[in-house]
Amino acid sequence: MTICDPISDMLIRIKNAVRVEKEKIILPSSKIKIEILKVLKKEGYISDFSISAKDKKSSIEVVLKYGKDNVSYVQDVKRISKPSKRVYIKYPDIHTKTQSTVVLSTPKGIMPAKVAKKQRLGGEVLFEIF
Repeated sequence: MTICDPISDMLIRIKNAVRVEKEKIILPSSKIKIEILKVLKKEGYISDFSISAKDKKSSIEVVLKYGKDNVSYVQDVKRISKPSKRVYIKYPDIHTKTQSTVVLSTPKGIMPAKVAKKQRLGGEVLFEIF
């Protein structure tokens, strides 16, 4: 099975796992997924993740984060830039006064929009997580 958009696949797997209150999920590994997971961990949406290699394939185990009454920190995820339609933003146009986190791919790596704005960086708007 070939996945056309591995970022969307990862986000949907996280969203679906949260809906059924799974503790952790396993994803195929890639550099961009690892960088996105670093941002999600730093922003407090996931507890942790680890990379494991079996044979020639590596995978990522993601530990999801839940708060009081087993409520997940991930409420919803919206993919903005897609392979069929890329969405870019300049740093003056970045708005950071929302309850969600927008994740960008910038020339200096993947980072939340608020960090990109402080560093005066624009880039591709990957997704928004609530």
